Amino acid sequence: MPYLKENTDGVTLTVFVQPRSSKNMIAGLHHHALKIKLTSPPVDGAANKMCIKYLAKWLKVPKSSIEIVSGHKSRTKRLLLRHQDERKPAGTESARIRSLITSLIG
Repeated sequence: MPYLKENTDGVTLTVFVQPRSSKNMIAGLHHHALKIKLTSPPVDGAANKMCIKYLAKWLKVPKSSIEIVSGHKSRTKRLLLRHQDERKPAGTESARIRSLITSLIG
């Protein structure tokens, strides 16, 4: 999965955000990114906030563990999902996220 990479700080996820959609949803893949449709407009960071809130809920992690690393003003963004538990073996969190995404998009 080219849009999901494990690193020392956590997991980097590349997403393509489509604002002003009729509902919030994961819409599959767009090039080498996970496509997310959001109802919020791309004004004053509303879509960025909604993206973090939606992914945190969907991935069952705190919003504070998700950070936009690049693409603040772009539809394509790189997000860092910080490790929650340093005691877990390396790769556990990325495997959990990979499994969630795979089950949703097939």
